[in-house]
Amino acid sequence: MKPNCLPTIVIALAAPAQADWALNLPVGVTSISRSAYDLHMLALWICVGIGIVVFGTMAWSIVRHRKSRGAAASTFHENTRLEIAWTIAPLLILVAMAVPATEALVAMHDTRAADLTIKVTGQQWRWRYDYVDSGVGFFSSLDQRSGEASKRGAAVSPQAVDNYLLSVDTPLVVPVGKKIRFLTTATDVIHSWWVPDLGVKKDAIPGFVNEMWARIDEPGTYRGQCTELCGVGHAYMPIVLVAMEDADFQAWLKDMQDKQAREAAGADRLWSREELYAQGEQVYARVCVPCHQASGLGMPGIFPALKDSPVVKGSMATHIDRVMNGKPGTAMAAFATQLTDAEIAGVITYERNAWGNRMGDLVQPAEVKLARK
Repeated sequence: MKPNCLPTIVIALAAPAQADWALNLPVGVTSISRSAYDLHMLALWICVGIGIVVFGTMAWSIVRHRKSRGAAASTFHENTRLEIAWTIAPLLILVAMAVPATEALVAMHDTRAADLTIKVTGQQWRWRYDYVDSGVGFFSSLDQRSGEASKRGAAVSPQAVDNYLLSVDTPLVVPVGKKIRFLTTATDVIHSWWVPDLGVKKDAIPGFVNEMWARIDEPGTYRGQCTELCGVGHAYMPIVLVAMEDADFQAWLKDMQDKQAREAAGADRLWSREELYAQGEQVYARVCVPCHQASGLGMPGIFPALKDSPVVKGSMATHIDRVMNGKPGTAMAAFATQLTDAEIAGVITYERNAWGNRMGDLVQPAEVKLARK
């Protein structure tokens, strides 16, 4: 052992464990989660009862009929009553479990008469939420502080970040007491949307739409994760759901509609380089940093550097096309449907003027809008 390894080992042993010591499923805050919990406990206690009977009988037989007491083993070939008993008993147990399980499964798949429909789209490596009936839609990505702490040699320690890898920049917001229908799909690979406290988990599959629903009883913040191994950024797809009273939800929804209307209107005006640079810096930190790094140097052999990049320092048309349409066969995703015209214009302007690239040029949102046609 190297001498300098000892302090690290001592610190590791002295540090408190970070694991969750919970020994059971969460009860949850929906009728679905409570049904799942009740079924789990029913099966558990049935298994406990069977174990007590079986092992109790074995222990009693071993003690009562041991050789030292002079017990002699008897032989018999068939016992009709015993065979009937051990056939009927498991059947009754299975029926007792099947009836509530069937009722719960039927209820889980009944998405009719929903008060709100939300489309959930998985995309490497973030979630897109669209409120189908209101026109509100946004991406939810890993929060910047968790992203910074996850990098090797980062100045921020993961232990110093609250809800490390379980926080996002924009959470999903829903009302309590309303039946919410979730439609899950994906644009690239299979993802899986899972929030333990809601008792719901459904795969998001490209070209296919799955359904599930939940009615949340208690206001609060509930966290989950993608549970399908979807690539190198799988750990960076947390889910944060905020449940609030209906009046507060309606106010939030109105604010989001107004915000997106302002963003749409802003794409038609001329922006200054400073405005675009500031907008692009925020978008880059939220969307691009996990791959290309805050320094713009990328990850050698995995993600290319943007500093002195021939694309970034090349023609504007090529740069716009790369950001909007990605690069087939690589991890570079298409952001045409993920970002607004102003966000794309901002991030391109930022990349062409950051890290010493100093191109001095900019692209207006109107040019991005024209490139979509």
